[in-house]
Amino acid sequence: MSAEGRLCLVDDDPSVRESLEALLSVAGFDVSAYGSAEDFLAGFDPERTACVLLDVRMPGMDGLDLLESLDRRSVPIVIMTGHADVPTAVRAMKAGAADFVEKPFTSARLLDSIRGAIARSTPGRPSLDPELRNRFAALTPRETEVMQQMVIGLPNKLIAHHLGMSPRTVEIHRGRVMQKTGADSLSHLVRMAIRAGLDPDAGTP
Repeated sequence: MSAEGRLCLVDDDPSVRESLEALLSVAGFDVSAYGSAEDFLAGFDPERTACVLLDVRMPGMDGLDLLESLDRRSVPIVIMTGHADVPTAVRAMKAGAADFVEKPFTSARLLDSIRGAIARSTPGRPSLDPELRNRFAALTPRETEVMQQMVIGLPNKLIAHHLGMSPRTVEIHRGRVMQKTGADSLSHLVRMAIRAGLDPDAGTP
C-alpha cells in the first residue's frame, strides 16, 4: 500500500468506477469506491483518507454539494467532470477543491492531480502558489484586465464592450494570457487564478 493513504472515489457510473479503481490501485492507492454521495458520507473517515476523487454530476446530492459539505474537513478533494464551465470551476475551487479535472483526462493527468493535491494539502481552502502568482504578475495591465474578465466567464464581445476595444484585440490579449500563464483551457485558468490568490468573483487580485 502507498504511504499516501486511502483514496475515496465517488462516481455514480459503474464502468467509470471500475476503470478508475483499477488505475488507482495499480498506482499504489488503497481505493474505496462509492456510487453516491450518500454512500460515501456513510463510510467517510477523514482520519483514514488521503484524498477524495469526486464526480460532479450525480443523482441525489451532487458532487459540488458534497464538496461544500466537506469544506471544513481536513482532506484534499479533486473534482472531475465532463461538463466543465467557469461557474462550476469557480464554485468548486472556492469551496476548497484542491484541483478540477476535466473529462476526458489522461491517466497521467489524473494521477498528477491527485498526488499534487495530497502533497500541498491545506484544509478548507485551495493552497496558494507563489509561482503561479508570478505568472499572473508578468501580465501587462491590459492583459490583466482581459484576464479578470475571462475568469468570470465573459465572452469576447462583452469583454470588448467593457474595456473599449475590438473583439479581435481581445482575442490577441486572450492568447497572450493563456501563453504567459501556461493555462490550457479557461477552467484551467480559473483554477490557476484562485491558487495564485486571485478572486474571480471580485475580478481583482
